[in-house]
Amino acid sequence: MIALHEKTTRAVMWSALDVFMRQGVQFIVLVVLARILAPEDYGLIAMLGLFVGVAGIFIDSGFGSALIQRQNITHIDESTVFIFNLAMGMVVALLLCAAAPWIAAFFKQPVLRYLTYVMALNLFVNTFGSIHTTLLTKELNFKTIAQTGGVASLLSGTLAIILATQGFGVWSLAGQTLAASVMTVLLLWVWHPWRPVWTFSFVSLRSFFRFGGYEMATTLIDVFSTNLYLILIGKMFSVREVGFYDRAQKTQQLPIALMMGIINRVAYSAFSTAAQDKAKLVRGLRKAQAISMFVNTPILIGIAILAEPLVSTLFGAQWLPCVPVLQVLALAGLLWPLHLLNLSVLRAQGRSDLFFWIAIFKKVVTISLTVLASFHGIMAIAWAQVAASIFAYLVNAHYSKVFLDYGAVKQVRDLSVNFMAVIPMAIAVYLITDTMQLAQPIKLLVASIVGGGIYLLTCRLVCSELLYEFLRLVGVRTSAG
Repeated sequence: MIALHEKTTRAVMWSALDVFMRQGVQFIVLVVLARILAPEDYGLIAMLGLFVGVAGIFIDSGFGSALIQRQNITHIDESTVFIFNLAMGMVVALLLCAAAPWIAAFFKQPVLRYLTYVMALNLFVNTFGSIHTTLLTKELNFKTIAQTGGVASLLSGTLAIILATQGFGVWSLAGQTLAASVMTVLLLWVWHPWRPVWTFSFVSLRSFFRFGGYEMATTLIDVFSTNLYLILIGKMFSVREVGFYDRAQKTQQLPIALMMGIINRVAYSAFSTAAQDKAKLVRGLRKAQAISMFVNTPILIGIAILAEPLVSTLFGAQWLPCVPVLQVLALAGLLWPLHLLNLSVLRAQGRSDLFFWIAIFKKVVTISLTVLASFHGIMAIAWAQVAASIFAYLVNAHYSKVFLDYGAVKQVRDLSVNFMAVIPMAIAVYLITDTMQLAQPIKLLVASIVGGGIYLLTCRLVCSELLYEFLRLVGVRTSAG
């Protein structure tokens, strides 16, 4: 039998491949599309984020997380969740279609009505593959997820580029989303052997709802607060401003998505397995935080400093107005891995009730900050995200201290070497950006290479053990390993 450590290591490697394939392909497609489409096209899709996000949560109802958290489940349990998701998917999709005229009228954008119809169909399609993804995650089997994600991203991205070059505008983005869902579902059914038994158990559903109900409510609050800024900007400013803010946030989120896509979903399953061993949980949390921050910190600091050449090189001059927002949001993303990993530990212990009340407390503060900031402009909204990120981390880490005696003070102390290692890199990158008179792509390339080299050299000197641990994790053999 494969040991948990070995199984988790393999899962991280396959999860990394999945994330890099999916996110890598999507990023390349994004760069191409950003030079063809207008900011308004992205703004229109972003305006639907809250409505589509809330609808998706009602479909899942937290049962996916409940299946992962519970260690002993039956085929009837799985089939019950699958049937429930199908039924909820149909109901929620119809309700979203019914709300489409109101959504279009609220933003005074008639095209949103028809875009909402496409997004509703996409939600229903996704229900056919949700149970497969949940079970693969529970098994730490990210190989199949990597295969399906890579193929679906490549094909849907190709379709989007073709549609964009033919002048379809925002519909190329909608077509990409729907095509990715269809391909993912088809491949999951082909490559994964799970099939439902058409038996529905109300007893099973009620037992899952005790955990999933809190999970659903928590996620609803999170999605609302995360997408609220788009609603406020879209209503108080313009579609173009929504597009700029969304582009800045998507760029900021890319390294977070890469790292947390690798670490967090593996961590939740691994933490759930070791939920009764607090010493093992602390070791796992410390290691996951150190490795995720090893990557997240230099990338986000680099994005903050290199925002202008980065945006100009990747997306073109038309996107330069998003640079100041990107610089602030990069700071907001620094603590995000710590935020998520502390929550993963709490969820893994089955405390979805406490998870819910923590989310309520944090999101009330976050929503209040966002609403107040919206009266002072888009930059104020961005700075509100920085304040909310710091506050959320402190709250999450407090409960790690309560349950594991590993709170914010100990975590920051353990991670101090991560923060110190990035200082020489930041200084070098800033000097290159500020003093060298080069074309933006050349400046970005030189600063990235020099900054990356200085960071690795600094890590070799001050935190070599962490550097070697990261290299082993991604499959690079070292003499120290």
